[in-house]
Amino acid sequence: MDLKTLYHDLVRFETELWASLDQRLRQDCNLQLTWFEIMQLLGNRSGLRVQDVATEFVITVGGTSKVIDRIEKAGFCRRIPNPNDRRSALLALSPLGREKLEQATPIFEDELARTFRATLGDAELRRMAAGLKLLRVNASTVDDRMTA
Repeated sequence: MDLKTLYHDLVRFETELWASLDQRLRQDCNLQLTWFEIMQLLGNRSGLRVQDVATEFVITVGGTSKVIDRIEKAGFCRRIPNPNDRRSALLALSPLGREKLEQATPIFEDELARTFRATLGDAELRRMAAGLKLLRVNASTVDDRMTA
């Protein structure tokens, strides 16, 4: 197995998948994938701070804050004072944000199904998911050892 080819195929597939999901969400409901990802997280977990979102997506706090500023300006989320820490705010989807997320979710799921199920069967998808999970767990373990 040529690991360099595997690496290039994986990176290019991720880039192509991101582009197709982003294009479909923009076209069908005027929402970019970056916003959808954050809105989906906020819709599934309450009481998150900007720092929590940044940690979840492994991106900088500054970059996360800027994206959330734009999502908030569009009326899709809001910052609520944090009762446990006056220096931070908690994030919540607005009613408009929940509506947009409900509109976008089936489009996102349809595009994923179109991309994956058109090529791979259930057994292949399960093996792929298990392999990616193992790789991510191992990568985070290596990261933890390097920062310790």
